[in-house]
Formats: sequence, C-alpha cells, structure tokens
Amino acid sequence: MVDLTITARDLVFSESSLSEPCPSIVPQGFKGVFKRHASKRAQVFTGPAMSDTADTANVIVRPPIAWALAVLVGLTLQWVVSLPFMPASVPAGWIGGIVFVLALALFAWAIATMTRAGSNVPTNLPTTTIVETGPYRFTRNPIYLGMFLGLVGLAIAFNSLWLLVMLVPFTLAIRYGVVAREEAYLERKFGDAYRQYRARVRRWV
Repeated sequence: MVDLTITARDLVFSESSLSEPCPSIVPQGFKGVFKRHASKRAQVFTGPAMSDTADTANVIVRPPIAWALAVLVGLTLQWVVSLPFMPASVPAGWIGGIVFVLALALFAWAIATMTRAGSNVPTNLPTTTIVETGPYRFTRNPIYLGMFLGLVGLAIAFNSLWLLVMLVPFTLAIRYGVVAREEAYLERKFGDAYRQYRARVRRWV
C-alpha cells in the first residue's frame, strides 16, 4: 500500500523543480506520466515561430472577398433604387458581356502564368518568385486589373450606375490595402530583383 502522508517539508519546492514532481509524494508509477507531460509542455513553448504566416504581405482584405462584396452591394442598391446610365439604344448586355469575358480571360491568364511559375496566388500564402512572363510583362497586377474590368463589365451588362460607383471603394481598397502592402513585402523579400522589375513594368498599364 502506497504511503500518501504529506508533511510541510514535502510541500516546499523551488521554481526549478516545477517540471519534476516531488518524489516523496508521487507514486513511482506516475513519475513517467509527469515527465512526458513536462516534455510536451516544453515543446509547446519552444516550438518554431509562425514563420509561414510572417512571410506574407499581410493585406487588409482578400481581393476576391472585396470584389464579391462590391458586386453584392452594388446589385443590392440597384434593386432598391434603380440607376441606369446606359442609353436605351445601346445593347448594354452584349457590351458588358464582352467586357466581362475579356476581364475573365485576363484573370485566368494571370493565374495560370503565376501557377506555372511555381508561385502562390492567394495573398495569405508566401510569394516564392517574381513572375515576369505572360501578362506580367505588361502590368504588375493583371489579376486585379481583371477584377476591375470584370466589375465594369457587370455594371454595363446590368446597366447599373451603382456597380460603377462601387468601383471607387473597391479600387481604393485594392490600391492601398493590398497592392501597397504587396509591393513593400516583395521589395523586402527580393530586394534588387523586385526593384528592377518594378522599374521596367508599370503598376497597372
């Protein structure tokens, strides 16, 4: 039978002995359990820092979410108070559809080019290389240009001034909440290689 009698002397311990239980009050069979628990606790506090999450641009908003919100708000306002801006004689549906298809093509081309280069498209993942081929030869932000054109195409197709107005807050959010942070991140990570690319290719067109 295990003797569990505890004296005042047994309860006196120092800070350095916290990871090792007092042998006089812990049965022999439980010492291994305490050691394994102390080892796991040490691994929690001594593990690697969040290096993966630090290696991003830390943008304020994800661009696809910002685009979807702009479209949703614009269509909702159009439903509440209709504000057409295209002349009735103009085939707005056809024109807007063509603009939207062109925007979608640019968007897809930019994503395919970046994926083939081996870099990540989502803004919450690290950029692994500077892509200079495909549409990136003409603009540093073809994906966002595709989003801008897509919003314009929808505004024309739906003949909605509200969707056109939503282009303003969306553009400001992308320019200052996304692009500005991405540029600082790329310059910090790639240095002269990015600065040379930035000097050759415009931000937009």
